[in-house]
Amino acid sequence: MAARPLRSVVLLLVALFACSCDDSPASSDALVDGQTTDVDRDTSGVPDLGPDSSDTEHDVAPDVEQDLPLDQDLLVDTAIETDGDVLLDETASELVDQADDFADVDADIYVGVSCAVGAAQGTCQHVADCVGVSTSGFCPGPADIQCCTEPSTVVPCAVQGRPGVCISTADCASPQVSTAGLCPGAADIQCCTDPPTTNTCDPATHVYPDSTLVDGSGEQSCPAGMVAVAGTFCVDRYEAALLEVLSDGSTTPWSPYFNPGATRVRAVSSAAVVPQGYITGVQAAAACVEAGKRLCNDTEWLRACQGSQGTTYPYGNTRTWGVCNDSRSPHPVIEYFGTSAAWIWSELGNACINQLPNSLDRTGDNPGCITEDGAYDMMGNLHEWTSDPAGTFRGGFYVDTVINGQGCLYRTTAHNNQHWDYSTGFRCCADIQ
Repeated sequence: MAARPLRSVVLLLVALFACSCDDSPASSDALVDGQTTDVDRDTSGVPDLGPDSSDTEHDVAPDVEQDLPLDQDLLVDTAIETDGDVLLDETASELVDQADDFADVDADIYVGVSCAVGAAQGTCQHVADCVGVSTSGFCPGPADIQCCTEPSTVVPCAVQGRPGVCISTADCASPQVSTAGLCPGAADIQCCTDPPTTNTCDPATHVYPDSTLVDGSGEQSCPAGMVAVAGTFCVDRYEAALLEVLSDGSTTPWSPYFNPGATRVRAVSSAAVVPQGYITGVQAAAACVEAGKRLCNDTEWLRACQGSQGTTYPYGNTRTWGVCNDSRSPHPVIEYFGTSAAWIWSELGNACINQLPNSLDRTGDNPGCITEDGAYDMMGNLHEWTSDPAGTFRGGFYVDTVINGQGCLYRTTAHNNQHWDYSTGFRCCADIQ
């Protein structure tokens, strides 16, 4: 590096003057004592000025140290004063100039080092050379070397799943549109997105993906839509969908993307339909009773999922990703709102989340995700409420089947049975008839 020859020149000049004076050991000791330095210390992101750290032998004369002190004042003082005798003015001036040059070279080694301030990427620059924004505390070296980033950082936002950026309304050019209330700052800083299209999901619109909902056939003395387990109880073959029960006793499909509230609803176990999310444990229990069934207790649910051998997954003891709807990425809530900001987690009831592509599957869409008794999707797709009065749902959902237990062993107890969000579903159990 350029700094090494300059150091040697300065050192030799200092040694020359030191040796030409009486009582020179005092000045030599001061110089050696000042040679403790961090130049060879491996600091992340900082170029190494010294030899390779694995090199413990250096090819230098035994009575000549290879490093000079980084302290510029110490170098000048040591060079100029030798036991009270002051060097010639022109020599002192020359050494001061060399010391200044030495300091400049040391500072410049940090210029160009990568840095970041939050999400804004930049490079370490002299403050005077930065054409953007200089921020201290993110670069090695002297205080004059700071992280130089672009003048502003774009703030992301989203409107009904359409990603955008927070910019001035004057800069949001047609056909893009500005939406107020979603960005920090002045009133004219708004979320600029593409315009809505005819395919954009409206979270206030009830969507009915299935025009008819009919229970499948039952088996072995089980009610319609159910399979027998161990000859002792029945479980729904599929995750439940809902029918609204009208005042005259007739029924009509309920939107699987909306919580039923106080509406009278009946559980249906049917193939190739969108199952009901957005439901509480209390509502699920009532829907099962309306169908002449009941919620499964925890023991029944586990036996139905694990089979007679007690396997970890419905299909065995070895996980095979993608056999069930078990691991979507990116997270649908982050995808829909276009941000990972904390506020999105209070919007988990949004009807559009389960309408995103590659999110919630129709019942039976995963033919390998089946138990030994013939029940589908007990792992993944939707959480499934059990009859635990304290509030338990099992099996994981289409984003995660790991965090709270593997596969059939996945169990969430963080909510009471009045909780609901896009991920909560259910299936019913019944006694053998």
